[in-house]
Amino acid sequence: MPYLALVVFLVLYLFASLAWSMSQIVGAAYLVISLTCFVAYAMDKSAARASSWRTPEATLLLLGLIGGWPGAVLAQQWLRHKTSKHSFQWKFQATVALNLGMFAWLAYRFAQPAAS
Repeated sequence: MPYLALVVFLVLYLFASLAWSMSQIVGAAYLVISLTCFVAYAMDKSAARASSWRTPEATLLLLGLIGGWPGAVLAQQWLRHKTSKHSFQWKFQATVALNLGMFAWLAYRFAQPAAS
């Protein structure tokens, strides 16, 4: 079930790209922010193991909100980080929903029909 949001986003992104000629810059931005977010989770996991300085949860949530949540989903599952902390998970899921909603609204709002 954790990958469901990724599938929904992929379908939504493909539809917006094909139907509305969405700029590839949007996809590149999601990729860069997702990679950044994945690295932040990996660094936080490493710091947790070493009992070192941790990345604040607010930072991880903000990275997810601005578009890095696909990387966060993968990091959570692959690194098994932040998956059992329920107080974090509900906030994270809210940021995913907000980002998906904003993506859909902005894609529709600035849609330009694809050239035939």
